[in-house]
Amino acid sequence: MTGKIEGHPVKLPAGKDSQQARLLDDAVDRVSGISLTPRPEIVGRVESIADGLAIVSGLPGAKLGEMLDFGSDRLGFVFALEEEFLQAVILDSGAGIEAGDAVHRAGKLASVPVGEGLLGRIVDPLGRPLDGGEPIDAAEFWPAERPAPRIVDRDFVSEPVQSGLVVVDALFAVGRGQRELIIGERATGKTSIAVDTMINQKNS
Repeated sequence: MTGKIEGHPVKLPAGKDSQQARLLDDAVDRVSGISLTPRPEIVGRVESIADGLAIVSGLPGAKLGEMLDFGSDRLGFVFALEEEFLQAVILDSGAGIEAGDAVHRAGKLASVPVGEGLLGRIVDPLGRPLDGGEPIDAAEFWPAERPAPRIVDRDFVSEPVQSGLVVVDALFAVGRGQRELIIGERATGKTSIAVDTMINQKNS
């Protein structure tokens, strides 16, 4: 009985039982499917890093907003493109990243999960859970940076938002989907108004 590896016959040992022959056939199949050809890879280098911003060289094909891998599961994205270098924002802890470290392109733009699986969860800028729960069950992934919907494509603001504060609800007509700016001096209750408004929507 014989097998083949890339066209070269392999003679099985004589006198072995059928089980050993099947095992050898399985090994031949696994080995024959492995590509041994070299694969080129472009590797960048950290030139400097400070305040969560890294200057990277050696990645001429990187795109604006593309994810970069700094090793040890530390990710960043291309923030600005210059003639010789690019600036990357570190999304994880920058501790341990030093000048001269290798940087690889992740091959995808910065994207975040969307869907009802995000409701009530605490996540980082890439949608990775920070609350110790299960991984996010995302319906799909959308680019973190994308054009806003056109005005003509947006729905009318027709449903009111009740903040739960009598004075605010009496003086201002705020609708769902409407942008509202809260301006005031420090320690005057701006954050309290926003938090109370969110809490007041728990049943709707």
